[in-house]
Amino acid sequence: MTVNLTRIYTRLGDQGETHLGDMSRVAKTDPRVEAYGTVDELNATIGLARSLGAAPEQLERWLARIQNDLFDLGADLCVPGTAGASERKGKARTRLRVEPSYTTWLEQACDEVNAKLAPLRSFILPGGGPLAAHLHLARTVCRRAERRALAIEEEVNPEVIRYLNRLSDLLFILARAAEERPEELWRPGAHSEAAPPDA
Repeated sequence: MTVNLTRIYTRLGDQGETHLGDMSRVAKTDPRVEAYGTVDELNATIGLARSLGAAPEQLERWLARIQNDLFDLGADLCVPGTAGASERKGKARTRLRVEPSYTTWLEQACDEVNAKLAPLRSFILPGGGPLAAHLHLARTVCRRAERRALAIEEEVNPEVIRYLNRLSDLLFILARAAEERPEELWRPGAHSEAAPPDA
């Protein structure tokens, strides 16, 4: 399937509305638009992480795959309903929907990388070097995309939610793997008045 973009501006959104994938018109503030817009933001954030040029070859391939899959996710979110096909002017049109295999791949990647990391003893202060920090940022945008998808009142493909939930896990694991220095851990209440003197 190819997408041909012959015109970048159309003036159709100048009144604050946009077309969904089924050609229905909604406000640009519609929860569905918010959801796939946040997925687009997530994709750009991962692109920013890739632009650093610091990722090992395997991580670079994985991030490229994730970016492509996020376009699939956006295509899924922009069409109301969960069916794989819809009727348009009397013709059946196949809709791109996220399938369980997308999330299965994320889980396999999580397991592969996490097996090489030290067990966690606390939450981690986001940072650890430019690549790790960018991946932590992507993780937080991913969590927001998940919340936006959950806020859509109509039915949403449950695989979209599962994918975003698992992707945020993978981005956290990849950020840990990309740390350039020892992890800084959260020390609960370290600077409160009740903290011990050496905290």
